[in-house]
Amino acid sequence: MTMQAVIFPGDKKVEIREFEIPTPGRGEVLIKLKASAICRSDMSLYYGNSVFGDGKTKSGCNVPGHEPAGEITEVGEGVAHYKPGDRVAVYLAVGCGECPHCKSGYKMFCKEFKCIGFDSHGGDADFMVVPAENCMRIPDDMSFVTAAVSTDAVGTLYHAQKRLAISGRDTLVIFGLGPMGGAGVMIAKALGATVIAVDMLDDRLEVAKELGADYTINGKNVNALEEISRITNGLGADAAIDCSGSPHAENNALDCVKPHGRVAFIGESRETTIRPSEQLIRKQIMVIGSWYFPIFEYEEIADFIVKKGLPVEGLVTHKFKLQEAETAFRLFDERKTEKAVFVWD
Repeated sequence: MTMQAVIFPGDKKVEIREFEIPTPGRGEVLIKLKASAICRSDMSLYYGNSVFGDGKTKSGCNVPGHEPAGEITEVGEGVAHYKPGDRVAVYLAVGCGECPHCKSGYKMFCKEFKCIGFDSHGGDADFMVVPAENCMRIPDDMSFVTAAVSTDAVGTLYHAQKRLAISGRDTLVIFGLGPMGGAGVMIAKALGATVIAVDMLDDRLEVAKELGADYTINGKNVNALEEISRITNGLGADAAIDCSGSPHAENNALDCVKPHGRVAFIGESRETTIRPSEQLIRKQIMVIGSWYFPIFEYEEIADFIVKKGLPVEGLVTHKFKLQEAETAFRLFDERKTEKAVFVWD
């Protein structure tokens, strides 16, 4: 039997190809996809210039999609804890399974780290095979769309705010209100924080309001630092998260927090110039980089989403059938969508 899957030949080309439905090997499961989210990092594959993971994999080699969710239809030899019919999301990092990082749950730090959707076939297909140990059970009352978005966007921001110890005592500034920033807003509000959302686009700021932001600032129209100072009565914010990767926003994140403030950088950034004495040392602030989450934490993340009633599907602006992949990636590339998700009946 055959299935359909997305392939990127390069140069913004998208093909839907026929593949044999794969058979799970030892320790693996076959998943029938129900939802697979598009991520900004997929665009390098779309353009045809991506090098990821082992430094050798380029676009056109594998099926993309590192934020999938679906239903297990077949299990391979040696799989004891999953069965057909189980509803799961997929952890994107595949490691050796033996090193301290893998055993700690932080598979993405493994020296043999491979990324599903880059180094191996991902979820933009009717079926996919993954190691059973990469499956994460989803609650019965969680939709597959929520499950797909809960991995990268929600999971990453939950883990970052957990590390920053965000609580109801805090005023938190979030820079960059794409899907990551939007996820950060809803998580921070559920934790009780006062949230200031900063972006250059009014429509994103409107979504941030809908997700619970207490204040919104368009940095194109006003001085964001002055507005943050005004809102906090000159004290500065307790914490800040940059989801944009913009050097300007990263510096604003450092500048807007008070002494002993906490800052997380999440948006990918190749290079940023900062002023360590003024921004870090003399304010004694804590700065962290945060990338994804340990796999053992997913149960906690899913439980948080359900118990707090997080409107995760509010991050999704467009849903597409797999056969609409060319349109989906073109609109996403043109930034005419925010979070977009492939869905199956």
